[in-house]
Amino acid sequence: MTRAVLSLGSNLGDRLAHLRSAVAALGDAVLRVSGVYETPPWGDPDQPTYFNAVLLAEDPTAGPYDWLERARAAERAAGRVRDPQRRFGPRTLDVDVIAVWGDDGQPVLADDPELTLPHPRAHLRAFVLRPWLDLEPYGRLPGHGPIAEVLNTGEAAADALELRPRPDLALESTA
Repeated sequence: MTRAVLSLGSNLGDRLAHLRSAVAALGDAVLRVSGVYETPPWGDPDQPTYFNAVLLAEDPTAGPYDWLERARAAERAAGRVRDPQRRFGPRTLDVDVIAVWGDDGQPVLADDPELTLPHPRAHLRAFVLRPWLDLEPYGRLPGHGPIAEVLNTGEAAADALELRPRPDLALESTA
């Protein structure tokens, strides 16, 4: 059994529909889905604002690379095209594997070019931490500590001021 935190983002096309398609693609593995936040672009400011959310998922048969493949499949289904010239550029759908825990409840650590766990920039991204905090107020980002503390320090704290909750928009889990 593995448990995963995945971050969802979209700033092209029907942003909400793209987030919903990612939740639907993960199906019964989805335990809970955060609210939607509208956020400025990160790393490449010359693009539209994003809708972001986080979900918690669990699957008795999934390993870390299975979560990565599911994330990539959801992106492909949404028409995601990667532009090597704009690493942080606009996208129909971005699904990042933020953290994974194994059967024993311990975080999975990986330092692979395909999958680094926990996500190497999660501690800098308020658009990941704030929705995750909604789902797990006492959650911990492996290697960085309690989400609430990480969110309130450094670059993440400054970026958190730019997040706008969108209670008028809802994502539903299927579980």
